[in-house]
Formats: sequence, structure tokens, C-alpha cells
Amino acid sequence: MFMSFINYKALIIGVTSIAALTACNSGSGQLDAEGNHSGTTQADTGKLAPVETKAPNTNYKPAFAGQTRAPGTKTKTPLAISELTSELDHPWGLRTLPDGRFLVTEKSGIMRILSADGKPVKKITGLPAVVDEGQGGLLDVNIDPEFASNKMVYWSYAAKSNGGNILAVAKGKLSDDETKIDNITVIYRAEPDYNGTLQYGSRILFDKQGNLFVSSGDRAGNDIRMKAQDLSTATGKILHLTKDGKPVPNGPFANNSKAKPEIYAYGFRNPDGFAWNPETGELWEAEFGPRGGDEINIIRPGKNYGWPVITYGIEYAGGKVGEGIQQKAGMEQPVYYWDPVLSPGGMTFYDSDVISEWKNNLFVGGLSSTHIARLVIKDNKVVAEERLLADKGERFRALTVGKDGALYAVTDAGKMFKVTKK
Repeated sequence: MFMSFINYKALIIGVTSIAALTACNSGSGQLDAEGNHSGTTQADTGKLAPVETKAPNTNYKPAFAGQTRAPGTKTKTPLAISELTSELDHPWGLRTLPDGRFLVTEKSGIMRILSADGKPVKKITGLPAVVDEGQGGLLDVNIDPEFASNKMVYWSYAAKSNGGNILAVAKGKLSDDETKIDNITVIYRAEPDYNGTLQYGSRILFDKQGNLFVSSGDRAGNDIRMKAQDLSTATGKILHLTKDGKPVPNGPFANNSKAKPEIYAYGFRNPDGFAWNPETGELWEAEFGPRGGDEINIIRPGKNYGWPVITYGIEYAGGKVGEGIQQKAGMEQPVYYWDPVLSPGGMTFYDSDVISEWKNNLFVGGLSSTHIARLVIKDNKVVAEERLLADKGERFRALTVGKDGALYAVTDAGKMFKVTKK
């Protein structure tokens, strides 16, 4: 009965007006209380439009929904972003020390200790000579799980060899005055060597048993990259080593006489990011792909991650990589990929409660993309993506979470940024 009193013409006009107003708001970038664009289709699902708006390099199709161009999201917590220093020289590796300070590698071959507020306070010299050419130099660094008592430091670097250059891993004890590394030992060399200066990897993580995971790149050349599929070589691999550089016993290829027993997984191009998922305890990796095809992978023992047989990217010159296929039986699919590229550097899971909405999110440094990618993970899938610090114009090389719960990042230009709650 009530409806009989409604002026239907007025109703139609009102609905039309509301629709027009909604369309205007959706185009204006206005956000509702949940941080979503109001009035858009994405708002109905609680998500923003994907952050990537540029055309992809290929017409390749993802293997499953959400494998690329996830819905956008926006941090609701007000953030304070500060530049702590610009005095670093091409930093590459970054670790948080037990006392809240930071240990940083610089490509030229030295390490620095930064104060908890990001100021360089110590220079560590006397390390083995590095090949500081191309993508080589002093690369990643990590500290022994018992560093507070034993002061042991582990690092990877490009070393000179008879056949060119090789990825090496070394260890030593930080001196009492924190200016040098004592008793240096080279514990591993990722054979074969190669006369080139690109795509070494390389990141270092410790597992719960105190063994090392080391990522090794394919070294880039067309005459060597297929060795990423060759189990008799250490290039294009994830390696599992003891603190002395020996294969961890009972690895997935321990009983294969034609394989290096330290290989844990294979088929990688340039694994530049490494982090433990605090929710699942699994190892995640960021893969620097070709033109398109940067990946996030979950690393599992004995698995083949496909490079250079399958990839969502193309050659830099524009041609297909190999046969131009993206899926093949017996080869793992990435959890997520970017096209156009992110150019991933280091990465970290956020394991603090300071910014609660970031808990267990994955943060990946972008190099050519000049931003930090925040990835929201659910059931081992990326369900949302956000771009942070995109206005800084920096190549974000390495990330860590500080003892204070802030996110810290170093850039190729020598800067360190801090991102925390206001």
C-alpha cells in the first residue's frame, strides 16, 4: 500500500542521480572507510582495482585465477616514512642484529654496521676480494643463529676464478671492535664458474637446524642458463648447506649419483629474494624473471621450477624464451607473477604486531619498478597487492623488519628508509 504513494518518475530520477554520483566518485579516487574505491565493482568484493594498469608484454594466460594482477589494497594505518641515511655505497644485503642495529653489505666489498636509527657507525674491511662488475660484488649477508654469543657472519660474493667469475660463500667471526672479520673461510663455490658478470642470485637464510639455504643464479648467458636444469651444476639452484659448506645429509638428490647432493630445488633464473613464511614455516623465493615473468615461489625439496623451459616472460629483445610455454608437467607454477616486471630485490615477511594489518604480509623490494610491493597472502595465494614508497623513485634492494617493528629498506642509491606506524 505504501508503494502506491511513490512518484515513480521521481524514483527513476533519484536512482539515475545516485548512479551518476557513484560513477563520479569511482573515478575520483575517493576511498571509503574500508580503504576501497566507493562505487566500483571492486568495492563490492572489498578490494580495489589491481595496482598494475600497464599492458603486459605477452598474451600468456595465468594457470589459475589470482596468479597475477591481484586486487589492490591500501594500508589503513597512518604511516610515518623517513629517510635515515643516504651515505651507503650500493648496499646489497641487510640484516637486523640482535641489539637492534643493522648489518649491511656494500657491493664494492665492505660491510657496515648501522645504528638502530640507521646511521653508519662501523666499517668492516679486509674481506676477500670481490668482482664488483655488473651484478657482481659483495652480495648477501646473514648472521649465525647464535650470533649473540659466537659473532659468526656468513656472506656471498662474486669471486674471481680461473674460468671467469663464480658465486662464493664465506664465513668468519666479527672482531671485538667490529671493524674486521677474523678467521675467514670460503665454505662453498657454486660451480661451474663463468666468464660473465650477471645473475649470481644470491641470498642466504638459516633453517631451524642452523643449516644454510643459498640461492644461486643461472649466470645469464645463453650458453649456460640451461644448466639451471642440470643437476650436476650449482647454477640456477637453491642449495642446502651445513655451516661448513657441505651438503645437508639426506637431501632430495642425495641418492642421485649424477646430481650435486646439496641441491634442494632447481630451475631458477635469478633468485634475488628469500624469506621464511612465519605462518607456514615454508621457504618463499622471489625470482627476477626476463621481460615479464618475475615470480614468487614456495620452495619445496626436489621440485623443478622450470627455468628456462617455462616462463611467463619473454627475452629482453622481444622473442620467446625457448618454446614460449608457461606450463609443463613436472614443473612448478609460481604462486604469483608480474608482467610488466617488478624486478624483485630482497624480500621479507612482516612478523611484528606493530602494524597489525601487515601481520604475515610479504614485502618485496622493486628495482626497475621503484616501489615496495606489499602482498597479502591467504592459503598460500596472493589475494591483494599494494605499492609503497612509489613516490621516492628508488631501487629497493633489500628489506628487513627491525626490532621496533618498523620496515626498513636500503636502495641502490645508498639510502635507508624506515616505514612505521605514526
